[in-house]
This record gives sequence, structure tokens and C-alpha cells, in this order.
Amino acid sequence: MPQIVVLPHPTLCPDGAVIDARAGISLCDALLDSDVDIEHACEKSCACTTCHVVIREGFNTLPPAGEKEEDLLDKAWGLEAASRLSCQVILTDDDLVIEIPKYTINQVSESH
Repeated sequence: MPQIVVLPHPTLCPDGAVIDARAGISLCDALLDSDVDIEHACEKSCACTTCHVVIREGFNTLPPAGEKEEDLLDKAWGLEAASRLSCQVILTDDDLVIEIPKYTINQVSESH
């Protein structure tokens, strides 16, 4: 069972979080299941970048991003070499430390 450490985010997770997730689900689902209300405007269909995260630890344990994800990531706010779309990261048994960027390119957030 992987452990996901979420670094503090001013709105979504001010104190940070430690999540015991289950392998085989998406990182986005693990966050949502643990009350970290990450945006996912396309309903996790790999059609936007609102669920963009930066993998601070454990990036090399993940399968590589697909071509569609790579193309979308080019449009993400605050893109870094270790950026991924959380809807496309399927958790393995490896632990991760993630950071949710402060902003997204989403002009309207339904939760705020």
C-alpha cells in the first residue's frame, strides 16, 4: 500500500497530508478519496491540465507519461520536469511525495 505525502497547498491542503492509498487507482482518485479536492475539470479523461501535480519524490518509480499526457502537460501552469497529470498516474506500491501547484489554467473553479 503506497503512502502519498501531499505537501501543503494554501487552499486544497493547508497543512499537507499523508495518505495511505491503494495500488492500482489513479493518484487523482486517491487524493479525492482522502478529501484533497484537487481540480479535475475533464472528469479524469486526460483532456485538461487542472489535476497537474509535481512528483517531488518517487517520480522515477512511475511508468512514463503517454503521448497525450505529455502534449497536455506542455500547457500546464508551472510545468516542471517531474510534472504529471494526477488522473494519469496509476499508483504502484511505491511511496510518493507530491506538490499541487498553486494555480491551474482553469479560469473557473466550481469548488471555489
